[in-house]
Amino acid sequence: MQLIKKVVPLMRVSGNFQWGDDYPNPEVFTKDISVNQLWVSKLDDKIVGVSAITTDQDPEYTDAGWDITDKAIVTHRLAVDPDCRGMGIAKALMRQAEQVAIVSEIKILRVDTNSENAATKALFPKLGYRFSGEISLAKRPGLRFYCYQKLL
Repeated sequence: MQLIKKVVPLMRVSGNFQWGDDYPNPEVFTKDISVNQLWVSKLDDKIVGVSAITTDQDPEYTDAGWDITDKAIVTHRLAVDPDCRGMGIAKALMRQAEQVAIVSEIKILRVDTNSENAATKALFPKLGYRFSGEISLAKRPGLRFYCYQKLL
């Protein structure tokens, strides 16, 4: 949560209101840990990156043209310590999602990001993800999200 507390204010300043005081929260991360889907990057024993690598797909993903009955590895809650940007941490966490997909024999990788998140909108295409569409999410009313997919 210390990492999230560093990231959220910077997101807000840039106009990205995807996360706030209510999300992500300790309960969400505790659930991620309990089902072995939380991945972290550490530098000198300090957590500098985090992501949940799941098979959880929001119902609204159908609005991006995705068939959510197709099994997919989905990256959620991707965050990098602002002091460690440019070190390849987000890229490494996204590559870990690919490894999870390969081991699980799942050929589809998916991710969504707030339409105002310039960093991830630049990162995902560089990693071979293709833009699939723009959606809204019931759990984050008033915001727009871009969906990206990669086929292995």
